[in-house]
Amino acid sequence: MPALICTLIFFMSATAAMAHGDEVHAGGLPWTFDLWIVLPLAMLAALYGIGVMRLAWRARRPGGLLIRALFYFGGMLTLAGALLSPLHWLGEHLFTFHMIEHEIVMAVSAPLIVLARPVGVLLWGLPGRARRIAGSAMLSPSIRAPWDWFAGATNATIIHGAAIWIWHVPTLFDAAVTDTAVHRLQHLSFFATAILFWWAIVWRTDYGASAWHLFATMIHTSVLGALMALAPRVLYTAQTQAAMEWGLTPLEDQQLAGMIMWIPAGTIYAAAAMTMLALWIRGSSERRPKNA
Repeated sequence: MPALICTLIFFMSATAAMAHGDEVHAGGLPWTFDLWIVLPLAMLAALYGIGVMRLAWRARRPGGLLIRALFYFGGMLTLAGALLSPLHWLGEHLFTFHMIEHEIVMAVSAPLIVLARPVGVLLWGLPGRARRIAGSAMLSPSIRAPWDWFAGATNATIIHGAAIWIWHVPTLFDAAVTDTAVHRLQHLSFFATAILFWWAIVWRTDYGASAWHLFATMIHTSVLGALMALAPRVLYTAQTQAAMEWGLTPLEDQQLAGMIMWIPAGTIYAAAAMTMLALWIRGSSERRPKNA
């Protein structure tokens, strides 16, 4: 995925420069500074950092904690890269890059953060009184019961899938491109439901069922990508209106975006599913009696 992003950025920038001289990107590719994104990311990073330091001080062997911290900050860095780096600005101009941005959020950042199991460490980042209040609230039936329902593998898969399909309805997707508040809501929906999905897959479900849900997600997202890639006309008019400035027709921009969802993103889900399947097979063989 990083190699794909670099290649596309180089190709698109070179194409735009040849088509329009240096006027399109004379100021370079800008970063996005949106306080609605920067502040939550900074707060979560700071809380986790404080929590890691407090727990590492108490732990006899902090190696496992440090590995989890690598997963967490890897997820946070890729999330910040998707939402704040020039990739986000490019995504506002080209559907292709917008799709890459979404796939990083849902298929890279979310699973890395989930693998870190960050809730406990984040709680330790809070002051003592706030930590006890937050911990008690999370264990209360009013919070625990809805969470158990939403974090069930089937429910989480359906919710995440519904978010993906609903936001790719052309009118809603174009609305997200033209309205900042709707765009923030779109990204939040993708990230929150992806966290829910991967949490259910990794921590709440056995390996065999997890593989099935990952394969199901791969199939329906690939179908959606194929529908966009093979559509005979432009479906997303607002999202693709700047494609000509980058040497693409609007339909070509839409087709590239669909192919990214169809193939590279589908490969991530397929690889995760195969990993779960391998773990399930290994677990089954270990439980089998030796004389069987």
